[in-house]
Amino acid sequence: MFQVTSSGLHRPAFRLSLRPQAGLTTAVHELGIMQSTLGLVEEHARRANATRVHRIVLRIGALAGVDPDALRFAFEVVVPGTIAAGATLQIDAVPALAHCAACQQDFAPETGFIFQCPRCGTLSGQVSQGRELELFRLELS
Repeated sequence: MFQVTSSGLHRPAFRLSLRPQAGLTTAVHELGIMQSTLGLVEEHARRANATRVHRIVLRIGALAGVDPDALRFAFEVVVPGTIAAGATLQIDAVPALAHCAACQQDFAPETGFIFQCPRCGTLSGQVSQGRELELFRLELS
């Protein structure tokens, strides 16, 4: 077994550029994300001449607009009959982190899209992490 993974710099191996779209229900949204993810998984498995996918690791930010439970359900729907049948889906949650330009501090925002720095009170919309939606690692054989 070998892994397709990110570099030692902790950068994702593959980045999904999917964001929530208005008018879609959560379940349909996550189903589309999982179908796109499975397409990427199959493409990378083909390139690696793999015959089986053992583990799929996704990194999902708290502000990504993705419901992990709905994504797990979508995984169970789309993988049967594919190279990923029987694979484990691991979802790593990435907490939100905002940056205050005034005091140059990172802080964990409470809610919403405009955040107030707990140190100096300055408002900030600068998110340094928490919007990730990444296919982070694959374990293939």
